Amino acid sequence: MVGVFFCRLRACLALALIAALLVFNLTSQSRAGDAATLNILGFSSDGSVFAFEEYGVQDGSGFPYANRFYIDTETDTFMPGSPVRKRIDDESASVSEVRAQARSAGQAIISDALLAANPGYTAGLNPITELSADPFRMVVNPRPVNPPIDAPLEVRLSEMQFAAEPPCDGVTDASIGFRLVKIDPTPGGTTELLNEDDSVPSSRGCPLGYSIGGVQTFFPDKADPVFAVLIAIRSFGFEGPDFRWMAVTGPIAP
Repeated sequence: MVGVFFCRLRACLALALIAALLVFNLTSQSRAGDAATLNILGFSSDGSVFAFEEYGVQDGSGFPYANRFYIDTETDTFMPGSPVRKRIDDESASVSEVRAQARSAGQAIISDALLAANPGYTAGLNPITELSADPFRMVVNPRPVNPPIDAPLEVRLSEMQFAAEPPCDGVTDASIGFRLVKIDPTPGGTTELLNEDDSVPSSRGCPLGYSIGGVQTFFPDKADPVFAVLIAIRSFGFEGPDFRWMAVTGPIAP
């Protein structure tokens, strides 16, 4: 009986070791690639500017980075001086250090204090960890008023395939772009084209796909309401897929 128990004990230890290796392997895989943390900075008081930041630690290098984007909501173009991109090429540096560098540079465009005073509403949010949500469609009540006094705001995203160009042609068969439309779901409502790529900007890296990550809205006191659709970009990374963020902006009313 002792011998049988000892053999069973060894088997249990072997199984425990295998389980530990599997857990280690899964943990290692979970660190593959890097997903930038999204932080909404806010709007200018009249809604003409929307700003957000993304930050994290690069896969492969281990260098902390922080990027800030300041967008003219009427034209959906970057403000002068934007984007702000900072990286500290030192593994011992912290994310808080590089975020401070990006924050300091961004003050020349618009102050964080002003943005923080006008955060708007997070009308919809699908983090990249959300598995049950539709990555290509989001419908929101533009502001937290119930019963709603605004028409629903609906956006739909579809992906587009382009031939991969250098340096992406060596790592992926195709670069993926996207088309984004805003739909008025009320009877007789119209569809408005918000974005349709005719090529893939190099600033997106080597995109493998996209998903709608959120909708931020803002209703200024003396100006028309505006929105920002946050889009997660899944791209080819050093250790696995990376996730970065971009925004498409515009007026809520057509």
